[in-house]
Amino acid sequence: MADTNDIQAFIQPYHIPEASDELNASLKTMAEGFAVTDGMIRKIITEFHRSMKQGLAGDDQNELPMIPTFVNRRPTGRETGSFLALDLGGTNLRVCQVTLNGDTTYELVQQKFTITLEAKASRLWDFVAECVGVFLEEHDLKPDPGRRTIPCGFTFSFPIFQTGIASGNLSMWNKGFTVPNSVGRDVVNLTQSAFQRHHVPVEVVAVVNDTVGTLMTSGYSYPDTQMGIIFGTGTNAAYWEDLKNVGKWEGDKGGEMVINLEWGAFDNATTVLPFTMHDNKLNRKSSNHGLQVYEKMISGLFLGEVVRNALLYLVDQRLLFGGRSSEILNKSYTFDTAYMSEIVADSSPDLKVVQTVLESTLDLPPTTLIDRKAVQNVCNMIGTRGVRLSAAAMAAVLLSRPELLTSSVSVGIDGSMYQFYPNFERDLYDVSRVFLGADFVDNRLKLRLAKDGSGVGAAIVAMTVDQERNAKA
Repeated sequence: MADTNDIQAFIQPYHIPEASDELNASLKTMAEGFAVTDGMIRKIITEFHRSMKQGLAGDDQNELPMIPTFVNRRPTGRETGSFLALDLGGTNLRVCQVTLNGDTTYELVQQKFTITLEAKASRLWDFVAECVGVFLEEHDLKPDPGRRTIPCGFTFSFPIFQTGIASGNLSMWNKGFTVPNSVGRDVVNLTQSAFQRHHVPVEVVAVVNDTVGTLMTSGYSYPDTQMGIIFGTGTNAAYWEDLKNVGKWEGDKGGEMVINLEWGAFDNATTVLPFTMHDNKLNRKSSNHGLQVYEKMISGLFLGEVVRNALLYLVDQRLLFGGRSSEILNKSYTFDTAYMSEIVADSSPDLKVVQTVLESTLDLPPTTLIDRKAVQNVCNMIGTRGVRLSAAAMAAVLLSRPELLTSSVSVGIDGSMYQFYPNFERDLYDVSRVFLGADFVDNRLKLRLAKDGSGVGAAIVAMTVDQERNAKA
Protein backbone atom coordinates (compact mmCIF):
# COMPACT_ATOMS: atom_id res chain seq x y z
CA MET A 1 0.00 0.00 0.00
CA ALA A 2 1.18 3.55 -0.70
CA ASP A 3 1.54 6.34 1.88
CA THR A 4 -0.77 5.20 4.70
CA ASN A 5 -0.95 8.74 6.03
CA ASP A 6 -2.89 9.72 2.90
CA ILE A 7 -6.53 8.63 2.64
CA GLN A 8 -6.04 8.10 -1.12
CA ALA A 9 -3.98 5.02 -0.26
CA PHE A 10 -7.19 3.47 1.08
CA ILE A 11 -9.36 4.50 -1.88
CA GLN A 12 -7.26 4.05 -5.01
CA PRO A 13 -6.83 0.23 -4.79
CA TYR A 14 -10.61 -0.26 -4.92
CA HIS A 15 -11.33 1.53 -8.19
CA ILE A 16 -12.57 -0.93 -10.87
CA PRO A 17 -11.82 0.62 -14.33
CA GLU A 18 -14.49 -1.41 -16.17
CA ALA A 19 -17.23 -0.81 -13.56
CA SER A 20 -19.93 1.88 -13.76
CA ASP A 21 -19.32 5.33 -12.33
CA GLU A 22 -22.12 4.71 -9.83
CA LEU A 23 -20.51 1.52 -8.44
CA ASN A 24 -17.07 3.16 -8.26
CA ALA A 25 -18.54 6.20 -6.50
CA SER A 26 -20.22 3.95 -3.92
CA LEU A 27 -17.03 1.91 -3.40
CA LYS A 28 -15.07 5.15 -2.95
CA THR A 29 -17.47 6.40 -0.25
CA MET A 30 -17.33 3.00 1.44
CA ALA A 31 -13.52 2.92 1.33
CA GLU A 32 -13.34 6.40 2.90
CA GLY A 33 -15.51 5.16 5.78
CA PHE A 34 -13.39 2.08 6.45
CA ALA A 35 -10.02 3.86 6.04
CA VAL A 36 -7.67 3.93 9.05
CA THR A 37 -4.89 6.39 8.25
CA ASP A 38 -1.69 6.73 10.30
CA GLY A 39 -3.09 9.96 11.73
CA MET A 40 -6.19 8.11 12.96
CA ILE A 41 -4.02 5.40 14.55
CA ARG A 42 -2.04 8.09 16.42
CA LYS A 43 -5.33 9.39 17.86
CA ILE A 44 -6.38 5.82 18.78
CA ILE A 45 -3.04 5.21 20.57
CA THR A 46 -3.41 8.49 22.51
CA GLU A 47 -6.96 7.57 23.55
CA PHE A 48 -5.86 4.03 24.43
CA HIS A 49 -3.17 5.39 26.77
CA ARG A 50 -5.62 7.78 28.42
CA SER A 51 -8.18 5.00 28.97
CA MET A 52 -5.54 2.52 30.21
CA LYS A 53 -4.32 5.08 32.75
CA GLN A 54 -7.86 5.76 33.99
CA GLY A 55 -8.62 2.03 34.19
CA LEU A 56 -5.44 1.38 36.22
CA ALA A 57 -6.30 4.22 38.60
CA GLY A 58 -9.80 2.96 39.43
CA ASP A 59 -12.85 1.14 38.07
CA ASP A 60 -14.87 3.21 35.58
CA GLN A 61 -17.36 1.59 33.22
CA ASN A 62 -16.50 4.14 30.51
CA GLU A 63 -12.79 3.19 30.48
CA LEU A 64 -10.78 0.04 29.78
CA PRO A 65 -11.39 -2.38 32.71
CA MET A 66 -7.63 -3.08 33.32
CA ILE A 67 -8.30 -6.04 35.66
CA PRO A 68 -5.47 -7.19 38.00
CA THR A 69 -5.12 -10.98 37.57
CA PHE A 70 -3.04 -11.79 40.70
CA VAL A 71 -0.48 -13.47 38.39
CA ASN A 72 2.83 -11.96 39.46
CA ARG A 73 5.56 -14.47 38.57
CA ARG A 74 7.01 -14.80 35.09
CA PRO A 75 7.91 -18.30 33.93
CA THR A 76 11.62 -18.78 33.13
CA GLY A 77 11.31 -21.75 30.77
CA ARG A 78 13.40 -23.87 33.15
CA GLU A 79 10.48 -25.11 35.25
CA THR A 80 9.73 -28.85 35.17
CA GLY A 81 6.87 -31.11 36.17
CA SER A 82 3.40 -32.21 35.10
CA PHE A 83 0.37 -30.08 35.85
CA LEU A 84 -3.32 -30.30 35.08
CA ALA A 85 -5.36 -27.63 33.33
CA LEU A 86 -9.09 -27.22 32.72
CA ASP A 87 -10.32 -24.99 29.92
CA LEU A 88 -14.06 -24.32 30.13
CA GLY A 89 -15.53 -22.61 27.06
CA GLY A 90 -19.02 -22.22 25.66
CA THR A 91 -19.06 -25.57 23.84
CA ASN A 92 -16.32 -27.80 25.22
CA LEU A 93 -14.47 -28.61 28.40
CA ARG A 94 -10.84 -29.42 27.71
CA VAL A 95 -8.89 -31.36 30.32
CA CYS A 96 -5.13 -31.20 29.75
CA GLN A 97 -2.01 -32.65 31.26
CA VAL A 98 0.91 -30.36 30.52
CA THR A 99 4.45 -31.63 31.06
CA LEU A 100 7.06 -28.89 31.27
CA ASN A 101 10.44 -30.19 30.13
CA GLY A 102 12.63 -27.47 31.67
CA ASP A 103 14.13 -26.42 28.32
CA THR A 104 11.32 -24.01 27.20
CA THR A 105 9.44 -26.93 25.58
CA TYR A 106 6.35 -28.77 26.85
CA GLU A 107 4.17 -31.75 25.97
CA LEU A 108 0.38 -31.69 25.96
CA VAL A 109 -2.06 -34.56 26.44
CA GLN A 110 -5.66 -33.41 26.25
CA GLN A 111 -9.21 -34.64 26.01
CA LYS A 112 -12.26 -32.67 24.88
CA PHE A 113 -15.69 -33.19 26.39
CA THR A 114 -18.75 -31.64 24.75
CA ILE A 115 -20.74 -29.80 27.40
CA THR A 116 -24.22 -31.32 27.56
CA LEU A 117 -27.42 -29.25 27.61
CA GLU A 118 -28.11 -30.66 31.07
CA ALA A 119 -24.70 -29.42 32.27
CA LYS A 120 -25.34 -25.95 30.82
CA ALA A 121 -28.73 -25.81 32.54
CA SER A 122 -28.12 -27.36 35.95
CA ARG A 123 -25.28 -29.73 36.80
CA LEU A 124 -22.17 -28.08 35.32
CA TRP A 125 -19.91 -28.47 38.37
CA ASP A 126 -20.64 -32.19 38.72
CA PHE A 127 -20.12 -32.58 34.96
CA VAL A 128 -16.67 -30.95 35.26
CA ALA A 129 -15.74 -33.26 38.17
CA GLU A 130 -16.91 -36.36 36.26
CA CYS A 131 -14.89 -35.40 33.15
CA VAL A 132 -11.74 -34.77 35.20
CA GLY A 133 -12.27 -38.11 36.94
CA VAL A 134 -12.52 -39.88 33.55
CA PHE A 135 -9.32 -38.15 32.35
CA LEU A 136 -7.36 -39.13 35.49
CA GLU A 137 -8.52 -42.74 35.19
CA GLU A 138 -7.80 -43.07 31.47
CA HIS A 139 -4.30 -41.60 31.84
CA ASP A 140 -3.61 -43.28 35.19
CA LEU A 141 -2.83 -39.98 36.93
CA LYS A 142 -2.40 -39.83 40.69
CA PRO A 143 -1.05 -37.21 43.13
CA ASP A 144 2.73 -37.20 43.62
CA PRO A 145 4.04 -39.22 46.61
CA GLY A 146 3.41 -37.34 49.84
CA ARG A 147 0.61 -35.23 48.31
CA ARG A 148 -3.16 -35.67 48.53
CA THR A 149 -4.08 -33.71 45.40
CA ILE A 150 -2.86 -32.79 41.90
CA PRO A 151 -2.48 -29.00 41.41
CA CYS A 152 -4.58 -27.63 38.56
CA GLY A 153 -5.03 -24.36 36.65
CA PHE A 154 -8.51 -23.39 35.47
CA THR A 155 -9.13 -21.25 32.38
CA PHE A 156 -12.66 -19.98 32.94
CA SER A 157 -14.12 -18.18 29.91
CA PHE A 158 -17.05 -16.48 31.66
CA PRO A 159 -17.08 -13.08 33.37
CA ILE A 160 -15.75 -13.24 36.92
CA PHE A 161 -14.75 -10.68 39.51
CA GLN A 162 -11.36 -12.03 40.55
CA THR A 163 -10.56 -11.77 44.26
CA GLY A 164 -7.37 -13.84 44.35
CA ILE A 165 -5.19 -16.10 42.22
CA ALA A 166 -7.52 -19.02 43.07
CA SER A 167 -10.81 -17.24 43.69
CA GLY A 168 -13.32 -15.34 41.59
CA ASN A 169 -17.05 -14.71 41.85
CA LEU A 170 -19.18 -15.36 38.78
CA SER A 171 -20.57 -12.04 37.49
CA MET A 172 -23.11 -13.50 35.05
CA TRP A 173 -23.71 -16.43 32.75
CA ASN A 174 -23.61 -16.08 28.96
CA LYS A 175 -23.16 -18.46 25.97
CA GLY A 176 -26.46 -20.18 26.83
CA PHE A 177 -25.53 -21.29 30.37
CA THR A 178 -28.15 -20.96 33.13
CA VAL A 179 -26.74 -23.03 36.03
CA PRO A 180 -28.62 -21.94 39.19
CA ASN A 181 -27.02 -20.94 42.51
CA SER A 182 -23.79 -19.91 40.80
CA VAL A 183 -23.89 -16.17 40.01
CA GLY A 184 -22.17 -14.19 42.77
CA ARG A 185 -20.43 -17.31 44.11
CA ASP A 186 -16.78 -18.35 43.89
CA VAL A 187 -16.32 -20.61 40.85
CA VAL A 188 -13.28 -22.31 42.39
CA ASN A 189 -15.24 -23.24 45.53
CA LEU A 190 -18.08 -24.60 43.38
CA THR A 191 -15.63 -26.70 41.35
CA GLN A 192 -13.72 -27.88 44.42
CA SER A 193 -16.93 -28.98 46.17
CA ALA A 194 -17.85 -31.08 43.13
CA PHE A 195 -14.35 -32.67 43.13
CA GLN A 196 -14.88 -33.66 46.77
CA ARG A 197 -18.33 -35.11 46.07
CA HIS A 198 -16.87 -37.25 43.28
CA HIS A 199 -13.62 -38.10 45.12
CA VAL A 200 -11.46 -36.44 42.45
CA PRO A 201 -7.99 -35.74 43.96
CA VAL A 202 -7.45 -32.37 42.25
CA GLU A 203 -7.02 -28.88 43.71
CA VAL A 204 -7.62 -25.74 41.62
CA VAL A 205 -4.71 -23.47 42.59
CA ALA A 206 -5.23 -20.77 39.91
CA VAL A 207 -8.09 -19.37 37.83
CA VAL A 208 -7.18 -17.35 34.70
CA ASN A 209 -8.72 -16.12 31.46
CA ASP A 210 -7.56 -17.16 27.99
CA THR A 211 -5.37 -14.11 27.29
CA VAL A 212 -3.42 -14.66 30.51
CA GLY A 213 -3.01 -18.29 29.43
CA THR A 214 -1.68 -17.18 26.03
CA LEU A 215 0.78 -14.77 27.69
CA MET A 216 2.09 -17.46 30.07
CA THR A 217 2.35 -20.13 27.36
CA SER A 218 4.45 -17.84 25.20
CA GLY A 219 6.40 -16.74 28.30
CA TYR A 220 7.47 -20.31 29.09
CA SER A 221 8.96 -20.80 25.61
CA TYR A 222 10.10 -17.16 25.20
CA PRO A 223 10.84 -15.53 28.59
CA ASP A 224 10.94 -12.04 27.00
CA THR A 225 7.15 -12.23 26.36
CA GLN A 226 5.45 -8.97 27.38
CA MET A 227 1.92 -9.46 25.99
CA GLY A 228 -0.60 -12.17 25.22
CA ILE A 229 -3.29 -11.45 22.63
CA ILE A 230 -6.31 -13.29 21.24
CA PHE A 231 -7.18 -12.34 17.66
CA GLY A 232 -9.89 -14.91 16.99
CA THR A 233 -13.66 -15.19 17.27
CA GLY A 234 -13.30 -12.46 19.90
CA THR A 235 -10.33 -10.34 20.91
CA ASN A 236 -8.60 -9.37 24.15
CA ALA A 237 -5.10 -8.91 25.56
CA ALA A 238 -3.11 -9.16 28.78
CA TYR A 239 0.30 -7.68 29.54
CA TRP A 240 2.87 -7.25 32.32
CA GLU A 241 2.48 -3.95 34.18
CA ASP A 242 4.64 -2.38 36.89
CA LEU A 243 2.49 -2.42 40.07
CA LYS A 244 3.60 1.15 40.85
CA ASN A 245 1.37 2.18 37.92
CA VAL A 246 -1.71 0.31 39.20
CA GLY A 247 -3.39 2.86 41.47
CA LYS A 248 -6.37 0.63 42.27
CA TRP A 249 -4.16 -2.27 43.46
CA GLU A 250 -4.26 -2.21 47.26
CA GLY A 251 -1.60 -4.84 47.88
CA ASP A 252 2.19 -4.65 47.76
CA LYS A 253 3.31 -2.23 45.02
CA GLY A 254 6.65 -4.00 44.47
CA GLY A 255 7.26 -5.97 41.25
CA GLU A 256 4.81 -6.46 38.40
CA MET A 257 1.51 -8.19 37.63
CA VAL A 258 -0.38 -9.38 34.58
CA ILE A 259 -3.23 -6.99 33.75
CA ASN A 260 -6.22 -8.19 31.71
CA LEU A 261 -7.20 -5.24 29.49
CA GLU A 262 -10.60 -6.49 28.25
CA TRP A 263 -9.82 -4.26 25.27
CA GLY A 264 -12.88 -5.31 23.27
CA ALA A 265 -14.60 -2.59 25.32
CA PHE A 266 -12.27 0.17 24.05
CA ASP A 267 -13.97 3.40 22.89
CA ASN A 268 -17.58 2.22 23.17
CA ALA A 269 -18.54 5.87 22.62
CA THR A 270 -16.72 5.73 19.23
CA THR A 271 -14.87 9.02 19.72
CA VAL A 272 -11.82 7.83 17.75
CA LEU A 273 -12.84 4.55 16.06
CA PRO A 274 -13.91 4.69 12.36
CA PHE A 275 -17.53 3.68 12.92
CA THR A 276 -19.66 3.32 9.76
CA MET A 277 -23.36 2.79 9.04
CA HIS A 278 -22.55 -0.90 8.42
CA ASP A 279 -21.05 -1.21 11.93
CA ASN A 280 -24.03 0.65 13.35
CA LYS A 281 -26.45 -1.81 11.75
CA LEU A 282 -24.56 -4.74 13.32
CA ASN A 283 -24.34 -3.00 16.68
CA ARG A 284 -28.02 -2.06 16.73
CA LYS A 285 -29.09 -5.68 16.17
CA SER A 286 -26.59 -7.26 18.57
CA SER A 287 -27.57 -8.53 22.02
CA ASN A 288 -24.92 -6.31 23.67
CA HIS A 289 -25.82 -3.13 21.76
CA GLY A 290 -23.32 -0.31 22.35
CA LEU A 291 -20.80 -2.58 24.09
CA GLN A 292 -17.60 -4.28 22.84
CA VAL A 293 -17.61 -1.88 19.86
CA TYR A 294 -13.90 -2.31 19.16
CA GLU A 295 -14.23 -6.11 19.24
CA LYS A 296 -17.03 -5.88 16.66
CA MET A 297 -14.66 -4.12 14.24
CA ILE A 298 -11.78 -6.59 14.37
CA SER A 299 -12.82 -10.07 15.49
CA GLY A 300 -13.84 -13.14 13.55
CA LEU A 301 -17.35 -13.40 14.96
CA PHE A 302 -18.32 -10.01 13.51
CA LEU A 303 -16.21 -9.13 10.44
CA GLY A 304 -18.23 -11.27 8.04
CA GLU A 305 -21.44 -9.63 9.27
CA VAL A 306 -20.02 -6.15 8.59
CA VAL A 307 -19.18 -7.37 5.04
CA ARG A 308 -22.71 -8.78 4.62
CA ASN A 309 -24.22 -5.43 5.64
CA ALA A 310 -21.98 -3.56 3.19
CA LEU A 311 -22.79 -5.95 0.32
CA LEU A 312 -26.54 -5.64 0.92
CA TYR A 313 -26.15 -1.85 0.88
CA LEU A 314 -24.72 -2.15 -2.66
CA VAL A 315 -27.46 -4.64 -3.61
CA ASP A 316 -30.14 -2.21 -2.41
CA GLN A 317 -28.71 0.44 -4.75
CA ARG A 318 -28.88 -2.12 -7.60
CA LEU A 319 -25.09 -1.82 -8.01
CA LEU A 320 -24.28 -5.46 -7.15
CA PHE A 321 -25.70 -8.80 -8.38
CA GLY A 322 -28.19 -6.87 -10.53
CA GLY A 323 -29.99 -5.82 -7.36
CA ARG A 324 -30.72 -9.43 -6.36
CA SER A 325 -29.78 -11.22 -3.14
CA SER A 326 -30.44 -14.73 -1.78
CA GLU A 327 -32.30 -16.13 1.21
CA ILE A 328 -28.97 -17.11 2.77
CA LEU A 329 -27.34 -13.68 2.35
CA ASN A 330 -30.48 -11.99 3.72
CA LYS A 331 -30.05 -13.78 7.07
CA SER A 332 -27.78 -12.32 9.76
CA TYR A 333 -24.35 -13.91 10.33
CA THR A 334 -24.47 -16.12 7.22
CA PHE A 335 -21.39 -14.51 5.64
CA ASP A 336 -18.73 -16.33 7.65
CA THR A 337 -15.40 -14.58 8.24
CA ALA A 338 -13.75 -17.71 6.77
CA TYR A 339 -15.36 -16.74 3.42
CA MET A 340 -13.59 -13.37 3.69
CA SER A 341 -10.24 -15.15 4.02
CA GLU A 342 -10.96 -17.26 0.92
CA ILE A 343 -12.14 -14.24 -1.09
CA VAL A 344 -9.21 -12.01 -0.14
CA ALA A 345 -6.72 -14.77 -1.01
CA ASP A 346 -8.19 -15.44 -4.50
CA SER A 347 -5.70 -14.25 -7.14
CA SER A 348 -7.15 -16.15 -10.13
CA PRO A 349 -7.89 -13.92 -13.18
CA ASP A 350 -11.64 -14.68 -13.14
CA LEU A 351 -11.89 -14.89 -9.31
CA LYS A 352 -13.14 -18.49 -9.37
CA VAL A 353 -12.98 -18.92 -5.57
CA VAL A 354 -15.06 -15.77 -5.07
CA GLN A 355 -17.56 -17.13 -7.60
CA THR A 356 -17.84 -20.45 -5.75
CA VAL A 357 -18.45 -18.73 -2.39
CA LEU A 358 -21.09 -16.42 -3.86
CA GLU A 359 -22.94 -18.81 -6.14
CA SER A 360 -22.53 -22.22 -4.47
CA THR A 361 -22.23 -21.38 -0.77
CA LEU A 362 -24.43 -18.27 -0.59
CA ASP A 363 -26.79 -19.37 -3.40
CA LEU A 364 -26.63 -16.05 -5.28
CA PRO A 365 -27.67 -15.84 -8.96
CA PRO A 366 -24.85 -16.00 -11.56
CA THR A 367 -22.31 -13.22 -10.89
CA THR A 368 -20.24 -11.07 -13.25
CA LEU A 369 -16.51 -10.51 -12.90
CA ILE A 370 -17.29 -6.91 -11.83
CA ASP A 371 -19.57 -8.27 -9.06
CA ARG A 372 -16.77 -10.54 -7.87
CA LYS A 373 -14.18 -7.73 -7.96
CA ALA A 374 -16.50 -5.48 -5.97
CA VAL A 375 -17.06 -8.21 -3.34
CA GLN A 376 -13.30 -8.82 -3.06
CA ASN A 377 -12.76 -5.07 -2.66
CA VAL A 378 -15.33 -4.80 0.14
CA CYS A 379 -13.72 -7.76 1.95
CA ASN A 380 -10.29 -6.16 1.55
CA MET A 381 -11.46 -2.78 2.90
CA ILE A 382 -12.99 -4.33 6.03
CA GLY A 383 -10.16 -6.82 6.55
CA THR A 384 -7.53 -4.07 6.20
CA ARG A 385 -9.37 -1.91 8.71
CA GLY A 386 -9.47 -4.89 11.10
CA VAL A 387 -5.75 -5.61 10.99
CA ARG A 388 -4.80 -1.91 11.24
CA LEU A 389 -7.02 -1.47 14.31
CA SER A 390 -5.53 -4.68 15.77
CA ALA A 391 -2.00 -3.36 15.26
CA ALA A 392 -2.99 0.02 16.78
CA ALA A 393 -4.05 -1.64 20.05
CA MET A 394 -0.93 -3.84 20.20
CA ALA A 395 1.33 -0.84 19.54
CA ALA A 396 -0.50 1.24 22.17
CA VAL A 397 0.08 -1.36 24.90
CA LEU A 398 3.77 -1.83 24.00
CA LEU A 399 4.30 1.96 23.90
CA SER A 400 2.80 2.21 27.40
CA ARG A 401 5.96 0.45 28.70
CA PRO A 402 8.64 2.33 26.70
CA GLU A 403 11.41 1.17 29.07
CA LEU A 404 10.96 -2.39 27.73
CA LEU A 405 11.41 -1.46 24.06
CA THR A 406 15.19 -1.20 24.29
CA SER A 407 15.37 -5.00 24.75
CA SER A 408 13.87 -7.89 22.76
CA VAL A 409 10.10 -8.32 23.21
CA SER A 410 7.94 -11.31 22.27
CA VAL A 411 4.15 -11.11 21.94
CA GLY A 412 2.24 -14.39 22.24
CA ILE A 413 -0.80 -14.52 19.96
CA ASP A 414 -3.52 -17.11 19.46
CA GLY A 415 -6.75 -17.15 17.47
CA SER A 416 -8.20 -17.85 14.03
CA MET A 417 -7.75 -14.33 12.61
CA TYR A 418 -4.03 -14.39 13.39
CA GLN A 419 -3.61 -17.95 12.13
CA PHE A 420 -5.78 -17.97 9.02
CA TYR A 421 -6.60 -14.47 7.73
CA PRO A 422 -4.30 -13.76 4.74
CA ASN A 423 -1.16 -11.77 5.65
CA PHE A 424 -2.49 -10.85 9.11
CA GLU A 425 0.90 -11.31 10.80
CA ARG A 426 2.81 -9.53 8.01
CA ASP A 427 0.41 -6.58 8.21
CA LEU A 428 0.74 -6.41 12.02
CA TYR A 429 4.51 -6.03 11.58
CA ASP A 430 4.11 -3.46 8.77
CA VAL A 431 1.74 -1.22 10.73
CA SER A 432 3.79 -1.58 13.94
CA ARG A 433 6.91 -0.40 12.08
CA VAL A 434 5.32 3.05 11.62
CA PHE A 435 4.52 3.53 15.32
CA LEU A 436 7.14 1.46 17.16
CA GLY A 437 10.04 2.26 14.81
CA ALA A 438 11.70 0.09 12.16
CA ASP A 439 14.73 -0.63 14.37
CA PHE A 440 12.60 -2.14 17.18
CA VAL A 441 10.19 -4.04 14.89
CA ASP A 442 12.88 -5.47 12.58
CA ASN A 443 15.44 -6.33 15.26
CA ARG A 444 13.72 -6.87 18.59
CA LEU A 445 9.95 -7.54 18.19
CA LYS A 446 8.82 -11.13 17.67
CA LEU A 447 5.18 -12.19 17.25
CA ARG A 448 4.80 -15.82 18.39
CA LEU A 449 1.92 -18.22 17.80
CA ALA A 450 0.87 -19.53 21.22
CA LYS A 451 -1.40 -22.35 20.07
CA ASP A 452 -3.68 -23.91 22.71
CA GLY A 453 -2.45 -21.15 25.01
CA SER A 454 -5.53 -21.16 27.21
CA GLY A 455 -4.92 -24.74 28.41
CA VAL A 456 -1.13 -24.76 28.61
CA GLY A 457 -1.02 -21.29 30.21
CA ALA A 458 -3.37 -22.31 33.03
CA ALA A 459 -1.05 -25.21 33.85
CA ILE A 460 1.97 -22.87 33.85
CA VAL A 461 0.22 -20.46 36.25
CA ALA A 462 -0.65 -23.47 38.45
CA MET A 463 3.04 -24.41 38.39
CA THR A 464 4.19 -20.93 39.48
CA VAL A 465 1.62 -20.91 42.33
CA ASP A 466 2.63 -24.41 43.42
CA GLN A 467 6.33 -23.44 43.42
CA GLU A 468 5.60 -20.37 45.52
CA ARG A 469 3.63 -22.46 48.03
CA ASN A 470 6.43 -25.03 48.27
CA ALA A 471 9.02 -22.28 48.79
CA LYS A 472 6.97 -20.95 51.74
CA ALA A 473 6.37 -24.41 53.22
